[in-house]
Amino acid sequence: KKKARESCSLPEPSWEERLANAVTPLWRLPYQEQLQVKYESQRKILQTLASRLEELGIDAQKPGGLCCPLQPVVPSPIINGYRNKSTFSVNRGPDGNPKTVGLYVGTGRERNIVCVKANHVENIPSKHKQVAQCYEEFIGHSPLDSCILFHEGGHWRELVVRTTSCGHTMAIVTFHPQELGQEALATQKALLKEFFTCGPGAVCALTSLYFQESTMTRCSHEQSPYQLLHGAPHIFEELLGLKFRISPDAFFQVNTAGAEVLYQAVGELCQATGDTVLLDICCGTGTIGLSLAHRVSKVIGVEVVEKAIEDAEWNAAFNGISNCEFHTGKAEAVLPQLLASWEDARPLVAVVNPSRAGLHYRVVRAIRSCRSIRRLLYISCKPEGEAMRNFLELCCPPDPRKKLAGEPFAPMLAIPFDLFPHTVHCELVLLFTR
Repeated sequence: KKKARESCSLPEPSWEERLANAVTPLWRLPYQEQLQVKYESQRKILQTLASRLEELGIDAQKPGGLCCPLQPVVPSPIINGYRNKSTFSVNRGPDGNPKTVGLYVGTGRERNIVCVKANHVENIPSKHKQVAQCYEEFIGHSPLDSCILFHEGGHWRELVVRTTSCGHTMAIVTFHPQELGQEALATQKALLKEFFTCGPGAVCALTSLYFQESTMTRCSHEQSPYQLLHGAPHIFEELLGLKFRISPDAFFQVNTAGAEVLYQAVGELCQATGDTVLLDICCGTGTIGLSLAHRVSKVIGVEVVEKAIEDAEWNAAFNGISNCEFHTGKAEAVLPQLLASWEDARPLVAVVNPSRAGLHYRVVRAIRSCRSIRRLLYISCKPEGEAMRNFLELCCPPDPRKKLAGEPFAPMLAIPFDLFPHTVHCELVLLFTR
């Protein structure tokens, strides 16, 4: 029996396979099958939403037990190497090298993290892999250790690579200063710059090289400024005939070709007319609002990242778009003030594209209380997460205890867009009306 089990047992997957399974779990499936898997997962989400709405006393059951019709998943125009942004970690590799640059297999909770090179991962473009390989070469020759656990010392940390269809490449190196003085830091920055401009790293032809000293897991520009060591302060992308400026920490959809398809569909779903005002919540660098500005009378964008708003304003000016205004700050602080005094008679359509944390309840409250908003498009890359809470808050009967006033919305249509081939994720666009 033992021999039979041994003969039937599969060989242990290689580290490369383990990484591919972790970050691109659908990589073995033909693309049409991947789309079908995603369709089924989105169908289950809409069934869950219908059940949750039923629990609130809302008759939301449509054919198939869904809360609204679900269209087929819209495929990505590019299937391999589509990512325009990759984040590489520095940690121990399968061979024990503590300066391996790659992606994680395992979890911190299980204490079994291994950093595996991503040379074979299908959704990462070759340029990103090239920069990661060069960074690994650089830190491999550095006398300074990698920073695996902050309290144990070490300095070299993660690498972010951003690229555009214009051929631009931005690299951002994160570095833990520990106890180093300014002179020692200046030396490391000079060495890094020299490597990527005159040394082996010059092959990467970086448009921009940034350096960020960070004592935290994640740092904004305001907390610790991005320091430009070489090249231009921004890279540029073209999308739907417009040119967009991108700062180191600005949000931009990770699949540019897929984003074009998504934004065109959003424009159709808005049913905007010449007198419509478009409210673009969590607007990032303004891509959605600016791409639809020619269809509406005015665009109002709200975004928490200050540098992204600077990009949005530059993007509007550069593209000759004058009917946009952008507000910096948390949506929960800006939006209630903006909508409380709203007296504009023009129709108001809202588009929200929040992070996985979803919208703050004050944002939902402000949207519901604004009678002018009759149509809302919610774009979510994780609708089964916190976005589900938002869907219920938008659709539930008025609730004085939660200060949720105003007429509830109802889900009318759902369209998934595959912006992340080989992974289980997609962007779901849910249309709500009232």
